[in-house]
Amino acid sequence: MSKAKAGYEYLLAYKITVPIYDLTVKFCELYIDYKSRTKDQMEQAARSGMQNMAEGNKQQSLKGYIKLSGVSRGSLEELLNDYFSYARQHQLEIWPRERSIREIREIREIWGIIKNSPTLPDLPNFPNLPSDPTQAVNLMITLINQANYLLDKLIISLKEKHMKEGGLAEELY
Repeated sequence: MSKAKAGYEYLLAYKITVPIYDLTVKFCELYIDYKSRTKDQMEQAARSGMQNMAEGNKQQSLKGYIKLSGVSRGSLEELLNDYFSYARQHQLEIWPRERSIREIREIREIWGIIKNSPTLPDLPNFPNLPSDPTQAVNLMITLINQANYLLDKLIISLKEKHMKEGGLAEELY
């Protein structure tokens, strides 16, 4: 018997953060010095991008959910800037989105897994990080940009819901 899934686990904005976190850990293992503060920062930003969505969804107030979704969005923006910095410091070309989607098969595989069921399987079989650093960086930049887009849409919808329905304080009165 499988356990019931939490509401956030159905959101595309959440589901895309799972491979971002997993692949960031792998990227850091391969390309970032294990003693580096950057490694810790990147892994924590990726984790925060995922975990704050879960924590926000469990808030009693819509205001708290909006706030923690914003924290998630900020963490992913920080992570995105780390990938841009890595590319710049290692003279790696940053591709346009269309090229990344066309040339990096892992993007299609990840989205295939995400869209295949309402929630992620307990052990999603995400593809490995590409062995080419340019492809790896562009994969991560593309996934994070997609997650940020989805989070922006989620935050807008939560704010609209808050304006229409009010929040916890309004419910209590």
